Amino acid sequence: MSKINGKTIWLTGASSGIGLALAEALAEKGARLILTARSEATLNELAERLPGNHRVFSLDLSNPENAFQHGQDLVANETIDVLINNAGVSQRSAVLDTDLSVYRQLMEIDYFSVIALTKSVLAQMQARKQGHVVTIASVAGKVGSKLRSGYSGAKFGVIGFMDCARAEMAEHNVHFTTICPGFVRTQVSHNALTGDGSKLNQEDPDITGGISPEECAAAIIKAIEQDRDEVIVGKGLSKLAPTLQRFFPNLVRKLSAKR
Repeated sequence: MSKINGKTIWLTGASSGIGLALAEALAEKGARLILTARSEATLNELAERLPGNHRVFSLDLSNPENAFQHGQDLVANETIDVLINNAGVSQRSAVLDTDLSVYRQLMEIDYFSVIALTKSVLAQMQARKQGHVVTIASVAGKVGSKLRSGYSGAKFGVIGFMDCARAEMAEHNVHFTTICPGFVRTQVSHNALTGDGSKLNQEDPDITGGISPEECAAAIIKAIEQDRDEVIVGKGLSKLAPTLQRFFPNLVRKLSAKR
């Protein structure tokens, strides 16, 4: 049975970057999409140009409690086959220079919103004995590095959450896939938060050398279709880093301190 064609897929962060590439690829494969981001106007434009009939469901994920309530309202009227937690925000600031409010904002969007939306669909999936939750984490959730303490902390946390939820829901035939991208050529560094919460608004050389959003989307869809538990997506050092961390942790720590 196809994991994509004819399925209703709720996709967050759908208006740009990896999310936009996913929306385009999933629609081409015959999915019916529920498109979520903050800008309703941008989502409406996207829904109109994608093949198929899709729904726009704008949400601000910086308020997870509100997102959870709206998610429950959505599920009351929709059967969700696949939830893709893709929305997120990155960071570029040193620990000593980062306000506590910025750490909280990173956790709200990158960690608590994932829990909120996952919980909003999970009871329905358990009752139906089928469903799939996909979360776009990061290689930064496997390997820590400079200037990403809040982002990395949130991604480490969300990988742990996915591991626990996967174990709990295995007997109910609900699948959980964690995607850990390395460097992907998106606006993620431009939108990354600095120490005072403002956007970085500049290019990151590592990002420009990464894979395209389309390549990342193709790998994510393949992981969904194969019911993979966890997949590292990328090329070069950003893809190798988790393996190096596993077998040579001291080396990775030294390299991270020098970069």
